[in-house]
Amino acid sequence: MRTTKTWTVSLPPKLVREAERVAKEENRTKSELVREAMRFYLEERRWRKLQRRTALQAQALGIRTEGDVDRLVHEVRK
Repeated sequence: MRTTKTWTVSLPPKLVREAERVAKEENRTKSELVREAMRFYLEERRWRKLQRRTALQAQALGIRTEGDVDRLVHEVRK
């Protein structure tokens, strides 16, 4: 049973040339390069989403500076 799926994507010629050059320089397949790019993109997207959610929570708690964080930590530790 196959553990991967095949996609067909359209890329501008300049991006194709650059990706092919990088794959060749790194002795990797184009598929490996695209898989890594997708992993990187998805991880960055998760990180940005976490940052937005955390910023909203901080705002709701009145946290605006690192000093606010220090103050809250000291209050909790008392």
